[in-house]
Amino acid sequence: MKTLLAIRHVPFEDLGGFESVLDDAGYAIQYADAPTTEFDVLARRDWDLVVVLGGPISSNDGAQYPFLTPELKLIEARLKAAQTLLGICLGSQLMARALGATVRRAERAEIGWYPLTLTEAGRASPLRHFTAPVFHWHGETFELPAGAEHLASSALCAHQGFRIGTHALALQFHPEVTARGLEQWYVGHVGDLAEHGLSPAILRQQAQQHATAMQEQARAFLEAWLSGLSG
Repeated sequence: MKTLLAIRHVPFEDLGGFESVLDDAGYAIQYADAPTTEFDVLARRDWDLVVVLGGPISSNDGAQYPFLTPELKLIEARLKAAQTLLGICLGSQLMARALGATVRRAERAEIGWYPLTLTEAGRASPLRHFTAPVFHWHGETFELPAGAEHLASSALCAHQGFRIGTHALALQFHPEVTARGLEQWYVGHVGDLAEHGLSPAILRQQAQQHATAMQEQARAFLEAWLSGLSG
């Protein structure tokens, strides 16, 4: 089987709906919990795919969270070696930083279900499958790294996705979530909800409207991206 490392920053921000797609594609999934993992050990293994998941901290918080330094080093090494890498939310911000781009606080947090606007390159990429609103939960944004291909934006965020060649893809939004999985988020991120005056009941109602369509489109997206890796 192919090997997949999923770097997780909080337990409930996992691969979600992506897991079944990756299972079907023949990946053996191993999670590493970033705050307590030994990145130098992980870096010695020859992973077929690394997925860097989301989390509530900033990619700039290395002084407070020292594990971010070796995590960034692993990401930098994979990018330099043109090894396959997928970053989601915090993962995309870490990829941007590893490529020398600035990550900063957004003018306004983006939490909830909003559509993407795809660039011409995005419409020709696997992101073309996202035609319905997708889920967002982030308070920071990144500049487009030098040499990266811009794929998508939203009304509140100019850079929702970029890629480097066919091997590295960074997504600011959360295509992996499911309505059931988000119930963990409403509890785990209660501070965010209170800070921004958001109601779990409203987010739950939105998930009931949009999550099934996004999950179907996310499956088509991921299958297309994985096919491009092996093609």
